[in-house]
Amino acid sequence: MKWAQSITVTLRTIRTLSTIVTCHARHRRMIVRFAGLGLGAATLTTVAAASGNTNADVLPPSLDVSSFMAEPVTPRSTLIKDKDDMKVKMEMLIMKIQADFCRALENEEDPSKKFIVDRWTRAEGGGGVTCVIQNGKTFEKAGVNVSVVHGILPVDAVRQMKARGKELIGKELPFFAAGISSVIHPSNPHVPTVHFNYRYFEVTQENGEKMWWFGGGTDLTPYYLVEEDVRHFHSTLKKACDLHDAGYYPKFKKWCDEYFLVSHRNESRGVGGIFFDDFEMHSQEDSFKFVKSCAESVIPSYVPLVKQHRNDPFTSAERDWQLLRRGRYVEFNLVYDRGTKFGLYTPGARIESILMSLPVYAVSSLQSTVPFAQMGNYYYFFLFFQKWEYMHSPSDGTPEAKLTEILRNPKEWI
Repeated sequence: MKWAQSITVTLRTIRTLSTIVTCHARHRRMIVRFAGLGLGAATLTTVAAASGNTNADVLPPSLDVSSFMAEPVTPRSTLIKDKDDMKVKMEMLIMKIQADFCRALENEEDPSKKFIVDRWTRAEGGGGVTCVIQNGKTFEKAGVNVSVVHGILPVDAVRQMKARGKELIGKELPFFAAGISSVIHPSNPHVPTVHFNYRYFEVTQENGEKMWWFGGGTDLTPYYLVEEDVRHFHSTLKKACDLHDAGYYPKFKKWCDEYFLVSHRNESRGVGGIFFDDFEMHSQEDSFKFVKSCAESVIPSYVPLVKQHRNDPFTSAERDWQLLRRGRYVEFNLVYDRGTKFGLYTPGARIESILMSLPVYAVSSLQSTVPFAQMGNYYYFFLFFQKWEYMHSPSDGTPEAKLTEILRNPKEWI
């Protein structure tokens, strides 16, 4: 199947879109349905398929893309020519993880609600595939984004990497980055939010030497603490780590607790998981296999929690608590998150995909609109929805207070 063109639909006053794109590929038919999203003024790019593959573009079985949400970003001719290159291996992995996770989530959603598939390109090099469900029965917002980009590393990004100890030689450095990032904001307060991100990075230095590393992690943010759920989540991640090194889980669990600290609140974003960066401890292939195991552990670690709690009853007070905690989630993403900062520093960055992690609704406990982050010479201002909660603190002995205590004092779960 060869993806021939993109169709751009601009939504200005329309609040609901229901479009069916039917794609033919030899004797198969693929139907992509975009339904019921209140997007307001936005631009939606979808992709249509056409038949007519040339022999040069026919992929071998090892590069099967038929189950992906969209055509890979890299041209088929390059995928075939460089099939053993880590750049191609990583792109194929993250496209498959995206498709598997999206379909697992759709199985928990109203049958009429499917992911919007937005395949986009970046003028400076590369592109991505962003998949989003919004205002569903189970998921208020679920985003699963793949990006495969290349170009010249921005000066601010070089500075940020050097601050992490990277010894980069040169000023204008060619780079390649491929990653998958997902944040799931459920409708029911008793279903936790999950985030995962797995990425591969290459930089070519001025002397021609290539540097590479992997990074990523998976973490859980519940609104109400169910310790059995948290133990299941951590146990699944530990099994994935233990396949490669028994020391990985405790090391990367600790790193996760430290990384997702909202320091101006003196509390963690959630109950942790695993996090690692600058991962180049072994051979490139062994490092890739570890990342693959971690990425494949997302569905078994999270989807059972969705099944368990998606139909739990909840009160308006529990919904308010969920929105308040989401405000804290947003604070971390905009102030501290490395991926968000790198994306905003990158020329031609696709802001809609970078900020896909933000929920549709949240409540801030700040007194007024304030700048959350200063990046370079730019201040970013954000006003959260619905209402303001000044100096909010849960009452002693409540489930909300129990969660808050854990967030302020992370613990070992297994």
